[in-house]
Amino acid sequence: MNENVIKFFKIYNADAALRERIDEAEACYPGSLEIRDSLVSAILLPEAEKLGLSFTVDELRKYEEEKWASVHSDVEQTEADLAKADEDERYWLINRGWSSDEARFCGDK
Repeated sequence: MNENVIKFFKIYNADAALRERIDEAEACYPGSLEIRDSLVSAILLPEAEKLGLSFTVDELRKYEEEKWASVHSDVEQTEADLAKADEDERYWLINRGWSSDEARFCGDK
């Protein structure tokens, strides 16, 4: 895994101004599965590059998948525990609460 992803999110979690810049830019995009990779490329990756922490969408996806799997690997956790863990973590590519509204694109059938 690219260490820059980890470093970036440590900075992201600690820097309110960075989070605000990203949130403002993200607000210009609808929450749609179809554009999540583009959203990351247009917003998150340039901010990471400004910090000298370049990484790719694929590297971010691997990081998120590993993080999500580590949280969800404990079979002792309740559904409420898992939901709280997901609430506490911000994912850009997976489990983001975005949906694929097929009816919107393909009709109601």
